[in-house]
Amino acid sequence: MKVIFFLQNLIKKFVVLIFISIIIQSNFTDALALPMNKLNGSITEELRLSVPLKYKESWLKAEEEVWEPWLSKQDGFLGRQIFYNQKTEEALLLVKWENRKLWKNISNEEVNKMQKIYEETVTSSLEIETNPFKFIYEGELFEQK
Repeated sequence: MKVIFFLQNLIKKFVVLIFISIIIQSNFTDALALPMNKLNGSITEELRLSVPLKYKESWLKAEEEVWEPWLSKQDGFLGRQIFYNQKTEEALLLVKWENRKLWKNISNEEVNKMQKIYEETVTSSLEIETNPFKFIYEGELFEQK
């Protein structure tokens, strides 16, 4: 009888211990994830484009003429970096914003209007009918300081 009572208590304690460890582990994981996405801190917009090597200079010129002046007038814009991988013919643009709210306050209509101007500038300068720079990816990067 004492053995059965002992085993029952041991099983109860084991179940409670497992339950507590699951709760602690999930809360610990959530706590670790919190600093990853500081919604009030600076944020970097990540854009990837396919840019054929033969059009690289035209692409850079259009970026400079169309997007740079427009971005510099936007509330919260802190700067941007442009990278190019010649091997994959891909461009990476990192646009830094003061915070996500200021960035996302820019209307889709305004962005689409600028994209249309950008595409018209590109196709006109290259004397082609469609924009050769294909959008690959857009993401958000949060600074981890």
